[in-house]
Amino acid sequence: QVHLVESGGGSVQAGGSLTLSCVVSGYTTPNYCMAWFRQGPAKAREGVAVFCTGNQKDYYIDSVKGRFTISHDNNKKTLFLLMNELELEDSAMYYCASRGGLLPYVLIFDEGSYNYWGQGTQVTISS
Repeated sequence: QVHLVESGGGSVQAGGSLTLSCVVSGYTTPNYCMAWFRQGPAKAREGVAVFCTGNQKDYYIDSVKGRFTISHDNNKKTLFLLMNELELEDSAMYYCASRGGLLPYVLIFDEGSYNYWGQGTQVTISS
């Protein structure tokens, strides 16, 4: 059974930075995709950034490109999301998600593509 545990959320002022972490356990394959999703108040859940170990590629939605960086420490089995230049619109519950293997690009930000989810960590941005 795969388990994901997020940490690192908190409250910061606009323009500040936060780093989220997600520890992954239970995979028996070295190839999997890991993603950060978020859900703001009265908003649908959206994929933010994805990293796939199989091709070592990362993917971002346009609104976070240049501000967020996703990375993966294979030894520590930990996924990170470094968030810089945070904006009020970044306030949300952030979830770590994962699935084995690779994904076609058209499904990379589709929450239905992911089998495993963490419990979420809250990020609050203030003015």
